[in-house]
Amino acid sequence: MSSETFLPLCMFPTLLIFILLGFPVAFTLSGTALLFAFLGWYADIFLLSDFGFIIAKTFGVIQNVTLIAVPLFIYMGVMLERSGIAHRLLITAEYLFRKINGGLPVALVLVGALLAASTGIVGATVVTMGVLSLPTLLERGYDKRLSCGTIVASGTLGQIIPPSIVLVLLGDMMNIDVARLFAGALVPGVILVVCYALYVFVRVSFNPALGPETTLEASTKAPTTGEIISSLLYPLFLMILVMGSILFGFATPTESAACGAFGAVLLTAIQKKLSWSLLVEVAEKTTMMTTMVFTLLVGAQVFSVVFRGLYGDELLTDFIIDLELSASMILFVVLGLMFILGFFLDFIEICFIIVPLLGPILTQEFNMHPIWVSILFAVNLQTSFLTPPFGFALFYLKGVCPREVETTDIFLGVLPFVLLQLLVLGLLIMLPSLVTATPDYFFASG
Repeated sequence: MSSETFLPLCMFPTLLIFILLGFPVAFTLSGTALLFAFLGWYADIFLLSDFGFIIAKTFGVIQNVTLIAVPLFIYMGVMLERSGIAHRLLITAEYLFRKINGGLPVALVLVGALLAASTGIVGATVVTMGVLSLPTLLERGYDKRLSCGTIVASGTLGQIIPPSIVLVLLGDMMNIDVARLFAGALVPGVILVVCYALYVFVRVSFNPALGPETTLEASTKAPTTGEIISSLLYPLFLMILVMGSILFGFATPTESAACGAFGAVLLTAIQKKLSWSLLVEVAEKTTMMTTMVFTLLVGAQVFSVVFRGLYGDELLTDFIIDLELSASMILFVVLGLMFILGFFLDFIEICFIIVPLLGPILTQEFNMHPIWVSILFAVNLQTSFLTPPFGFALFYLKGVCPREVETTDIFLGVLPFVLLQLLVLGLLIMLPSLVTATPDYFFASG
């Protein structure tokens, strides 16, 4: 094997080894890239002039207007998490579904969808729902596995339901208008929510022991009509403010993110929970999360420049084309690779490292619809987020669940939802119009 082939092939295993050893991912990306850049320079493959692309790429990230939406959506999500809207929404949903077998888990699915449409932050949603609802579910006698699976799966809906940070990053990596990507994610997001809710309802209907009927007397203090209306209107207000302004052409995704951040502050003020200490806390949390995202992005740019400087992108493209498989089989290979990598890497790392390399192969070499491919990537990443033993959402819940809940309960509880997501992924592969019809409708003139 020649050095031209050997070096780029070794970059990903080396990166994975360092990550599994516990080194910070952002700095591991840059460190691995610089190590192989030196080896490539020593082997007369990598040119020192190629480092100039790193500077251009880094400043390109900083000056990218689309990525300004990331800290704004993070700010909106953190503010809503601290405002107590999620808690009130959960109580309201439980009350409204109290007469249905398995009503509380079904309500959790809808709460997860509304929180996803309001915040877009998976970790915050899973932790919030776990802290607020899991003890209640266990007290009522709901099955531990069903409860854990519902919470984790519902919490990860923020990966696909707009405004999703994943979709913002995917749009930038795939050079797609984020507004169109948000539109393309609407139908798949609704399908997932319906599948989750139907699964819980049918499962409990056939086995009532899994979820006793919730009665008004067994539930918490019944909310007033005003509290019910306000609990539902708050997240709906943000959904309309953010998504409506995008879909109807009133604002760009970045502008709508700013509107959403302001709307979250306004809702917190209406509930009389806005304070200087809260603003400082939210600003600090937003700064930490934003810094993490952009440090990863810069590290990924360094990695990408070196990988391409070693002709790794050409090697990867030639390898996939030389397989002489059909376009559909190539798609399955790429999705399978991303699914496996999702066991070990965070979705942000996959977006920054893998998507820029594999996405163009599907869209340019095989002429696949870029929005369709991006949504398939997003649903696939969401599935890997749930899959044992390394799904990140599983560890979010494990960190806040009661002691009587074992790790195996979480793992076994989430498996049916993983299968549901794979079925939805297969449906989207067979019927691309489920993804493409909505952006074509809203942006027909564009």
